[in-house]
Amino acid sequence: MNVPLWLALLAVGYLGVKLIRPPWWLIAVILLGGFLLADSVLAPVVDGLVK
Repeated sequence: MNVPLWLALLAVGYLGVKLIRPPWWLIAVILLGGFLLADSVLAPVVDGLVK
């Protein structure tokens, strides 16, 4: 079964918010930080750590 990445991330994010109940500002900071980090000079370093 092939599931699109966006659907898997949406499901994991939804379950994480429902089960852990973090504050909304923390969710916004994590999303914005990830978006900004992906377009920075540190992106290759993070990519090397993830792989």
